[in-house]
Amino acid sequence: MKFFVYHPVQGQTVTRKPLSPEAMVEIGKFMEESLRSGIAVTSGWLPSTSTRVHLAEGKVSVTDGPFIEGKELIPGFAVIEVPTREEALAWVMRFRGLLGDGESRVAQIAAPG
Repeated sequence: MKFFVYHPVQGQTVTRKPLSPEAMVEIGKFMEESLRSGIAVTSGWLPSTSTRVHLAEGKVSVTDGPFIEGKELIPGFAVIEVPTREEALAWVMRFRGLLGDGESRVAQIAAPG
């Protein structure tokens, strides 16, 4: 089972207390473990801007953002692959503990078939 894990923030900018050097070392170890074990499929970050592709009545429009109606940014994300939802939640709880206060969300990726 694959899961999309993200860490939303409110507003247009990402502001939080910088992590300590010790926390960064622990996060590095966690990431290495998740990659070595095959759990981490990919990870990255999304900028606060995006491009909207919209089709209406056969006409395509392309608009660069940021978009005013966007209330949440998703600066960091990962795709993980584990056998169960419970295992996904356990990995996310470990990672959230390293990051500190904040919110992480987990959604199973639905695949065709």
